[in-house]
Amino acid sequence: MKFFLFLLLPGFLLLSSCGSSSKINTKNLIASAQLQSTANTGINVGSADFYLQKDGQITMVMKINIKEKANGSVAVHFHEHGDCGNKGDNTHGHWNPTKENHGQWGKPPFHSGDIGNISLDKNGNGKVVITTDRWSVKEGNINNIISRGIIVHGGIDDYKTQPTGNSGPRIGCGVIEKR
Repeated sequence: MKFFLFLLLPGFLLLSSCGSSSKINTKNLIASAQLQSTANTGINVGSADFYLQKDGQITMVMKINIKEKANGSVAVHFHEHGDCGNKGDNTHGHWNPTKENHGQWGKPPFHSGDIGNISLDKNGNGKVVITTDRWSVKEGNINNIISRGIIVHGGIDDYKTQPTGNSGPRIGCGVIEKR
């Protein structure tokens, strides 16, 4: 399993691993999700775009915009079901196809949907980029992310409490859809 550090530079994303670096392909969009407030579904609180890389891995570029959480952090997780009804509760629990303990992305064990905490700036904007072989968009594949829910929580993930990280209420929700 491969994990990478990402540097966000104007105009492109730079992937750095073991001292080498390369651009991330953001041209092959394969899935996306629009994240809406659970209190008012007319308010967009972010987006997630998924790109297929030449090596078969998937890169997610997630942007969050929640002015009420400016200068703070929010936890984000993939959830089992792509149904944002009942203020996000219809997504049910965390998506965990490999049946691992909840934890922090990149520090095993962790759920394949444990995105983690996203720091927000003074305007409530934040961004995270993850490239992994833990996700798929192939029907029937245990790691298929299509039709999974993405939940933005009102608190931060403690990376310890099982199985959720004690991340607080569900304040944003979206469904990953194939493009």
